[in-house]
Amino acid sequence: MSPRLYIDVHVIQTVPPANLNRDDQGNPKEAVYGGVRRSRVSSQAWKRATRLHFDAQIAEPDRATRSKRLTGGLADRITHASGLDKESAVRIASALLGQLGLSQGKKDGDTAYLLFYGNAQLDNVAALVTDRADELTALDDKDLTEAVKDLPVADCFKTGHPVGVALFGRMVADIPALNVDAAVQVAHALSTHETELEFDYFTAVDDKNEKDETGAGMIGTIGFNSATLYRYATVGLEQLTDNLGGDTDATLDALGHFIDGFVRSAPTGYQNSFAHRTRPGLVAVVVRADQPVNLVSAFEDPIQHEAGIQAASARRLAEEYLTATKMWGDTPLHTAVSHTFGTGDPRTKDTAEALSQAFGNPVGFPELLAGLRARIASLTEKTA
Repeated sequence: MSPRLYIDVHVIQTVPPANLNRDDQGNPKEAVYGGVRRSRVSSQAWKRATRLHFDAQIAEPDRATRSKRLTGGLADRITHASGLDKESAVRIASALLGQLGLSQGKKDGDTAYLLFYGNAQLDNVAALVTDRADELTALDDKDLTEAVKDLPVADCFKTGHPVGVALFGRMVADIPALNVDAAVQVAHALSTHETELEFDYFTAVDDKNEKDETGAGMIGTIGFNSATLYRYATVGLEQLTDNLGGDTDATLDALGHFIDGFVRSAPTGYQNSFAHRTRPGLVAVVVRADQPVNLVSAFEDPIQHEAGIQAASARRLAEEYLTATKMWGDTPLHTAVSHTFGTGDPRTKDTAEALSQAFGNPVGFPELLAGLRARIASLTEKTA
């Protein structure tokens, strides 16, 4: 059994003028915290960015898909495996999935909600009928439904979860047996300081303008802001291990994929307009045995607008961590930090020293991941 451990990930990242995650008005999302307005990026936006990032690093069968078009996806697999025409494959796919009792959407063949499933899980469902495809095609709808009703379709979705489902979970409101409890919690990213919404007024010139025409071919505005963000996520190791069937190596791989993806990814809103991709100035990892701890309280009093907001934010985070551990008597099982602040630079010397006092000497991000894996493996062995 996996130990009850929580891996907290704290990130400080500066983003230039951008609109990472828009609201219903098309402007960057915001929130009031500490009495002032902050830039905000929703947890959903960063979770999807994280998932897409690590899916790009793993084989296609190990990836997860979230879609209403489950029937079409299954039909494609049946067609590929058996050579059936698309219409026949859709009939069989509909009969197989019909036994689950999924609520149907307005469009024929769609479910009423997005279903999160592993690509290999859907391959396994298709494999249930590959050898019988021609036989099943010859049956009418009633007999087809009867012929597949006892096939273990639900079991295919209950086991062999991909990294994405194991990490982020799955909720199927009308079929609780298919639910998977999430092993990851991701906070909404907040700026460490007050921000103001600004607008980019843009014009587009028609390249085919006649000589006697003046003005722009299109005029518009895009809302944006720039911010130093505090980002936080936590992974429950026990839940993650359970979701992956008790496989320790798979759990360690999934943990590494998540942290790497969370740190390196970014939502893609208006990315072509702002080219906003940056990397964090600070990544700190804390392994705890009691509960996850979000350190956003470090920024309840907003960082003042001055040179070096990122460095000041990192220093404030280190101070908050030290204060919290002293007050509550915390004894984390492991801490590690990667950051860009040097003791040789007078502008960041105090920040670097505070971070070392709080989280230890800095290491490169690959070394942080390797050290974390080794430490979690050691803690897991002790409780085996």
